[in-house]
Amino acid sequence: MSDPLNAGALAEIIGCTPDNLALYDLALTHGSTGRADYQRLEFLGDRVLGLVIASELYTRFPRASEGEMSSRLHVLASGATCASIAQRLNLTALVRFGAQARSDGGRYSDNIAADAIEALIGALYLDQGADAAHAFILAHWGDMIEGQQVAPKHPKAALQEWALARKRRPPEYEIVAREGPDHSPRFRVAVSVGKLARAEAEGTSKQAAEKAAAAALLAELEGQSE
Repeated sequence: MSDPLNAGALAEIIGCTPDNLALYDLALTHGSTGRADYQRLEFLGDRVLGLVIASELYTRFPRASEGEMSSRLHVLASGATCASIAQRLNLTALVRFGAQARSDGGRYSDNIAADAIEALIGALYLDQGADAAHAFILAHWGDMIEGQQVAPKHPKAALQEWALARKRRPPEYEIVAREGPDHSPRFRVAVSVGKLARAEAEGTSKQAAEKAAAAALLAELEGQSE
């Protein structure tokens, strides 16, 4: 049996006392448990998030074109932004995983973090209504919508932009090593920008290792330019 959902920790995150705890239990259950999981609530929460952000962009920036608003919406509702906010809230500490996903590092997965916060928004919308979901989104996305805080950019995209801006070759990634059993692998990936610089990093998936390597190389390159 999984541990019961920590209602106190949940209330701190959503900013109110939940009425229907079963909804949040579902929103914070990963499919690896073999139980009903958060996918349907994630679907709903993704649409609620998009609508709230789109509405705020429309209201706050009356002179912005459709293209400008679409570009900002894409970044603000992206997986990278959602994952960053979820991790800041330590939301995955409340997510229930099966033994396999837990040992594979599911609690540290950006994809799962992003899914979980969208599912949480879906649960909050159903439990407390549109106003509560709107308030939650503004509390955590508001500064980014206003442009006072830059939305997080994926390290691979940031490294690609760094290279293009300096007319360098695009970053190249290669798997240096793969270790561990199939159910719990670890990847070591190297990334380089021509012969300028190279960095390596590890992760529980190829994507996670590439992201970590890109972040390491970007930090090195930006440090050299200071």
